[in-house]
Amino acid sequence: MEEKRNSMRMSLSAQLLIKNMGDNSLEEEVEIEVLDVSKTGVGFICDRPLEIGAVYETNLKIWTDEVIHAFLKVVRIEQTKEEKYICGTIFIGLPEMNAKRIEVYDMLKRMEMGNLE
Repeated sequence: MEEKRNSMRMSLSAQLLIKNMGDNSLEEEVEIEVLDVSKTGVGFICDRPLEIGAVYETNLKIWTDEVIHAFLKVVRIEQTKEEKYICGTIFIGLPEMNAKRIEVYDMLKRMEMGNLE
């Protein structure tokens, strides 16, 4: 998938639970594998196809073991050979405090890599 973010991506070993906010018949929460997160969005792998443009409610467990409740809009989907789906999403209405938590982690990772600009 082509890089489209201005912010540096960071990997987490966290899990994300989602449910489609636009379709009340799909209230089942699905566990997905988080690939990366930045202050603008989350990339993850999912076992089932999601809809581009759909908004999902999420509970993202971050590196401090805190849970960030947020909404994600799907902007990209790529199907893998293993019949999984790599999804690119953007945060919708992420509270500034949570965006700052992600931004601080981003800064620390850049310092660690000698990449602070």
